[in-house]
Parts: sequence; C-alpha cells; structure tokens
Amino acid sequence: MADYQSYYVPEQSKWPIIATVGLGVTLYGAASIMVNSTQGASTSSAWFVFWAGILIMIYMLFGWFGSVIKESRSGLYSPQMDRSFRWGMSWFIFSEVMFFGAFFGALFYARVFAVPWLGGEGDRGSSNMLWEGFQATWPLINNPDPEAFPAPESVIGAWGLPLVNTILLVTSSFTVTIAHHALKADKRTKAKIWLGATILLALVFLFFQAEEYMHAYQELNLTLESGIYGSTFFMLTGFHGFHVMLGTLMLIIMLIRIQKGHFTADNHFGFEATSWYWHFVDVVWLGLFIFVYVI
Repeated sequence: MADYQSYYVPEQSKWPIIATVGLGVTLYGAASIMVNSTQGASTSSAWFVFWAGILIMIYMLFGWFGSVIKESRSGLYSPQMDRSFRWGMSWFIFSEVMFFGAFFGALFYARVFAVPWLGGEGDRGSSNMLWEGFQATWPLINNPDPEAFPAPESVIGAWGLPLVNTILLVTSSFTVTIAHHALKADKRTKAKIWLGATILLALVFLFFQAEEYMHAYQELNLTLESGIYGSTFFMLTGFHGFHVMLGTLMLIIMLIRIQKGHFTADNHFGFEATSWYWHFVDVVWLGLFIFVYVI
C-alpha cells in the first residue's frame, strides 16, 4: 500500500493517443453532418464517421478507466493522488461550464442583440435595411430570409415533454444523492437500488428527448436549418443530451462496480465524481428549460 509521501507514476499508455484519434473522428463527423445538412447533401457517410468516433471513444473510456480502477484496487494510490483526482474532476467540470456558457452566450447574443437589430431596434437598427419589413420576435418563427432558412411551423412548448424531462432530471439528482449517502453508510443494497432508479430516470429522459426531436423534425419543421433559433436549440439540447448519455454510461459503470464489491464507505471517489458530473448535467438542463423553452 502506498504511503502519504509516495506518488504513483503510471507506465506509458496508449489511451491518450486513442482518445485524441476518437475525439478528432467524432468532431469531424459532427461537423460534416452539420455542413452536409446545410448544403442539402447526403449525411450518411458523415453519420458513419461520427458513430465510428463514438465507438473509439467508448473503447478508450472503458480501457483507460479500467486501468485506473485496477491501479486503485491494487493500492497504488496515495492521499495525494486522491486530491489530484478531485482537482482534475473539478477542472473538467469547470471546462464543461465554459463549454455550455459559450452556447448560452450565443443564444443571448442572438436574442438580445442580433435579432432586435435586424428588426430595426437599438444602435444598429440600420441592419433592418438588409430585410425590410422583418419583424423581430422570439422564438424566431419568421426568419429574415425564409428561402435560405425555412422557418419552423412552431416551436416546442415548455409544458409538455420538456417539463416532464425537467422533473425526471431533478428527481434523478435526489436519487443519486440518496445512493451516495447509502454508500457512505455502507448500505450497499440501498445504494444499488437508488442508483438503479437514477439510471432508469436517465434512460426515460433520453427516450423522451428522442421523441421530442422526432416531433420537431417530422411535424414542426424545426431543424438545424431553421435559422438561428433551430441551430441554437439543437446545439444546446443536443450537446446536453450527449452529456446525459455519457453520464448514464458512468452511472451504469458505477452500479456494476458496486455489484462487484468495489468501493468502501470511505474510499469511493469514482462514484463521487460521477455524482458531481450528474448534478452538473441536471443544473445545465434547468438553464436550458428556463432560457430555451420557457422564456
């Protein structure tokens, strides 16, 4: 067992290189999907590249975290290493805050500045000369250039599936907290039950979001090509949905580890880090619900 003064230095690993390749392929595929859909080209090959990247990332995550789990259970980590993990997870979540902050900022800029300018308001109201007669409203149903960006027939109301999904995620924050306290009290059966409930709530959320997307595309003509509202809507909710998928995968892994007898009442940072991430995902959704659906 490592003592307080020691610090474990892992051997050379292939996982950072695989992570770089997977992330690059995923982002290239996602960018190709958006570009091809905007240009009216086929997105089949782009989707293939995207999902290939996702599979590489999943392989990397299982392999890399599997190595970390083996090292931890072998007693190679000291208290200093534990603090390093906590700082690392904290900075990771901070980077995610900045990531979503950029998209919320784009939504704020378009709604508060750009769209009113095109409607003739504010110091740059002369922008209205680009599309005379354009009426600035939000949500933006009537786009300035409907030929280039066909307007959606409607937007998704806040008090249907979005409200249900809000309830689901808020409830999941409580269930994962109960599971965490149960694990700290060494009540493993209770922890497994409440963690399983959290996973179920997450899966139902993802199912309803898929239903919402199909409704938007098939019945409302609300797509990525629907102008600034459609692009900001899908970028924010889509990236959040991806984070929910990743968080659900993390929760499932934590449940498997608990069933295998991993973790103790005093040593369970893997579970704790996952709960931090899950609470972050829930808070982001509350912001989405308020600023995208309600206001």
